[in-house]
Amino acid sequence: MQAPDPNDPIASLTVTLRDGRTYFSRRQLLSLSAAAASGLVLPACATTGGPPVVPAPDAPAAEPSGGKTRRWSTMYGAMPEEDFSIPAVDLTKVDERFYRQLVDDPTGERPGTIVVDTRSYYLYLVRPGGKAMRYGVGLGRQGFAWSGEGVIQWKQRWPKWTPPAEMIARQPKLAKYSAENGGQAPGLDNPLGARALYIFQNRQDTLYRLHGTPEYWTIGKAVSSGCVRLMNQDIIDLYDRVATPTPIVVRSGTRAFA
Repeated sequence: MQAPDPNDPIASLTVTLRDGRTYFSRRQLLSLSAAAASGLVLPACATTGGPPVVPAPDAPAAEPSGGKTRRWSTMYGAMPEEDFSIPAVDLTKVDERFYRQLVDDPTGERPGTIVVDTRSYYLYLVRPGGKAMRYGVGLGRQGFAWSGEGVIQWKQRWPKWTPPAEMIARQPKLAKYSAENGGQAPGLDNPLGARALYIFQNRQDTLYRLHGTPEYWTIGKAVSSGCVRLMNQDIIDLYDRVATPTPIVVRSGTRAFA
């Protein structure tokens, strides 16, 4: 891998949270990228109900009952140009309030910050001018959830999935996807979906991710082993808007309380 240019200002980019902690530069992350390329993929989360059921790739986007504008169907239509052709979302199976949309920012955080409101099942990407892009999410079941402040320190297209040892102990059938066995290859049935954004805290991987899922009917529900999952179309949109490092706050409610 080519060494970073010492004159490149992005190479020394760090992010500082409100408590004064700073996080890795791009140069420091080169070792993480090399590890991933060599198969040392960091463990991550998954749904707990078995392999996802993938709709037919050529299924058209369905309009919710009562009819919605063509904009929703276009937003959540099929994506055949991806590495693995992503089927359209059946919008009759997703509550309209979880569709991606630009809203007034309710978080009060700095532009560029990601806020996950676990109470409302929303993820906000704060934008300038008092706005935020809001996405519907699915969350971990009680006992698996993570909260706090961290940093999106790494992101990946069509990632491998490697369940941690604790998950394999609970579900031995996942042993075939262990780090020793090379993890689960990218694809439509991979629990991390089309994209993954990796959450770090105190310079350590938390093992929690923002990631895609083909199980769009689980958005607005708590059925996974701890991670924040978005429809594949939404995680792709978020991935393209987010640089690394990016601060992330996960909490119950949109604002912090003293």
